[in-house]
Amino acid sequence: MKKIQLAVFDMAGTTVNEDNVVYKTVRAALAKYGVEVSLNTVLEFGAGKEKFKAIADILKETRIENVDPNAVFQEFKKMLEEAYANLNVTTYDGVEELFKILKSKGVKVVLNTGYDQKTAQSLLNKLGWVPGEHIDALITADDVVKGRPSSEMIDKAMEMFKITESENVLKAGDSVIDIEEGKNANCGWTVGVLTGAQTRQQLATAEPTLILDSLANLAETLFP
Repeated sequence: MKKIQLAVFDMAGTTVNEDNVVYKTVRAALAKYGVEVSLNTVLEFGAGKEKFKAIADILKETRIENVDPNAVFQEFKKMLEEAYANLNVTTYDGVEELFKILKSKGVKVVLNTGYDQKTAQSLLNKLGWVPGEHIDALITADDVVKGRPSSEMIDKAMEMFKITESENVLKAGDSVIDIEEGKNANCGWTVGVLTGAQTRQQLATAEPTLILDSLANLAETLFP
């Protein structure tokens, strides 16, 4: 493999610890429409996806046909705004140090997410992360036509920084859909992390390059 030039990291569950509030809110919004599903079901069918698609897929996979996914999505957005207003958001141990190490080695650090711009920016504001300083860019579901597992967000990041060889790109995330996104972009590295939505067993089904307990272990893996 060639030298890594770009690292694309998922947000919630990977770099940002928001205690699964988004998926808990998806579950609560579904419950308002009489759809009772477990958090594990929400994570299994919705993790990593743009949130309207996540809701639609959960309804489809649980064979619920008489509920309008758009109505649930609108309710979800209202509930999430309230939840985020009072939410204490932190990063995971070692993440900010990893960003510094990568940037010191000339690697561009990009965050991408299935959230919309407003939600993602509210997370960055709570953490005090500024694009151009702590990270090089933020790409959200609003910036592309197709969300994950399409490669569009990674393609956009490569275009931003004029990186032409996808084998020089790393994608890391806490869900199968993150790994599939990285593979669809032909990334040289796809990394699953166990800090968020899915288990080692679930992540392994997507056959990532490696699975780590957390991003804190990534620097020593890349730069032994």
